[in-house]
Amino acid sequence: SHETGEKIPRSFVIGRGKLPVLLRNLEQDLRKLMLPHTALHLKESGKNTLKDFVHVAGPLGVSHFVILSNTKNAPYMKVARSPHGPTMTFKVHDFCLAADVARALLRYRAPPSIFKNPPLVVLNGFNPAEAHLKLVTIMFQNIFPVIDVKKVKLSLCQRVLLLNYDKDTKVIDFRHYAISAQPVGVSRGIRKLVQRTKIPDLRTLNDVSEFVTKSGYGSESEAENESSRVTLPQDYGRGNPASQQSAVKLHEIGPRMTLQLVKVEEGLCSGAVMFHEYGIEENKKKNKKKKEEPVDDMDVDMDGEEQHEEEEEDDDADYYRQEVGEEPGEGKRNFTLLRQVPCF
Repeated sequence: SHETGEKIPRSFVIGRGKLPVLLRNLEQDLRKLMLPHTALHLKESGKNTLKDFVHVAGPLGVSHFVILSNTKNAPYMKVARSPHGPTMTFKVHDFCLAADVARALLRYRAPPSIFKNPPLVVLNGFNPAEAHLKLVTIMFQNIFPVIDVKKVKLSLCQRVLLLNYDKDTKVIDFRHYAISAQPVGVSRGIRKLVQRTKIPDLRTLNDVSEFVTKSGYGSESEAENESSRVTLPQDYGRGNPASQQSAVKLHEIGPRMTLQLVKVEEGLCSGAVMFHEYGIEENKKKNKKKKEEPVDDMDVDMDGEEQHEEEEEDDDADYYRQEVGEEPGEGKRNFTLLRQVPCF
């Protein structure tokens, strides 16, 4: 950073292997979420390997990778620290694109200006006593710039990335919101007049007082939810000066995902397995058996490292099917169903 001199984390969001159109759209949504410290228009080629991205990551100051891949059982997302790891592998049980969220909401709020600053990261339900959950917390906290609470400008806080961990189902709810604030105790007409630069149409009114009084005070949501009211320590946009009470609201902008941590590796997509949801020993036996089996050259349609990752992820899904007794992504975890009918 030119202002503080601290190193700002930057990221690459890439896809490995053959991804369907929906996952390509999810990749672009994740790039937009990671703005402004990511490569929004990164060009990928089928000939590029992970090593190619690692080689250019150093000169560009890229510190993290978000990697999407797809197998015959389920899509996966890897979050890795460059260049030495660790790497966390998440199974994507279901997801919803930003376009789906926009179609499902009556009022979708995502102005381009909110993407000029990184989002705030809010984590809930992660038990620091469990090593793998503590690592997830540290990884997502460090993938975005650190916020100095004493020096941060409130007007720069425009977005929130929420990660909620459910200890019963062991899944993480991944949500992305935009933040808005509205003054409390001000009529709707005055609020619109203050917050917007457009001059209101007064042709149908007999007196200016009708414009002030006709809308009443506040809104329905303000009266129902008083817990959203806060006293602002700093100015927050038009109509929200410091020391005034305002109602803070969150507007979902997507994407949304349901993730499950499957594996934690010590290195960058390699190295010792530090955590495995389905058991490290069972996974090692399956991988060893895979390596001993001969591989037909005609069956290899991607880079060796990518095929090895896909085999490992398929092994994870097969083990899940045997132990739990259901197909990965079955029922409420079917990501295609969530995309077709967003659950709001």
